[in-house]
Amino acid sequence: MKHFVCALLLTITLSYAASKPARVVLIGIDGLGSAGVNAALKAGRAPNLEKLIARGSWSPAGRGVIPTVSSPNWASILMGAGPERHGITSNEWERNKIEIPPSCVGPDEIFPTIVGVMRQQMPKAKIAVIHDWDGFARLMERKAADYVAHPKGSQATAEAAAEYWKKERPQFLLVHFDDVDHAGHDIGWESPEYAKAVADADGYIGIVLAAIAATGDEASTLVVLTADHGGVGKKHGGLSKAEIEVPILFAGPGVVRGQEFAHPLGNIDIAPGIARLMGLRSHPCWTGQAPNFAWRR
Repeated sequence: MKHFVCALLLTITLSYAASKPARVVLIGIDGLGSAGVNAALKAGRAPNLEKLIARGSWSPAGRGVIPTVSSPNWASILMGAGPERHGITSNEWERNKIEIPPSCVGPDEIFPTIVGVMRQQMPKAKIAVIHDWDGFARLMERKAADYVAHPKGSQATAEAAAEYWKKERPQFLLVHFDDVDHAGHDIGWESPEYAKAVADADGYIGIVLAAIAATGDEASTLVVLTADHGGVGKKHGGLSKAEIEVPILFAGPGVVRGQEFAHPLGNIDIAPGIARLMGLRSHPCWTGQAPNFAWRR
């Protein structure tokens, strides 16, 4: 009986190890509301997103946080909690310009992020952040990433991310694209130009995915995709479904393929979800919940 139990535990351990990702890529697309994603999928203009959906589980109408603007939402994605906890309540937030203090602070005196948690628990990991929006890097611990870059434009961002991946194969890569949001503000969230920007963003996703495949890491890499907000007309920040609903997707080891999550996710659930799949401890200050990745319809 003792030998049977030991063998069973070994089998469970090996099974877990086989499903644990070796690396994670977090792709953020600014301004990509659920309505834009659904339209692109229906029109056949998002083949790379379709492939990710087939490989993973997703919420086609996940929830951002209020207010539906960039800084509070990207912070919530990284920090596993909402603005009432992390204190980033607007795009005007700076470390020396706050409306409410964070309820919890970690290294660098800001609310703990998934980037900081990975640095603490995987001190030898290679961590990179390549962001299109110049305000992104201020939302995380300054010394948590080994490499931080701010190319100009989404095409350059995708190419920089692909080049870095092929060279360094980091354990964590965060890539942020901004052109979809620009199209929404400049022309409108329901415009043909916005639809083209969404299709272009799918191409940028493809560039990153091709780099992962080129290094032979596709089967062992977790890909997470989300957005901060959608929009109405040429703006966002309100309470409409078009502004608050965003796609949230996990694809890779440990995730059921081709499923919708039983309950729609929120942006605050992304950091805990990455932590669970990567075998990290969620920070006790996070309020988001890791999805049930084993759920089946």
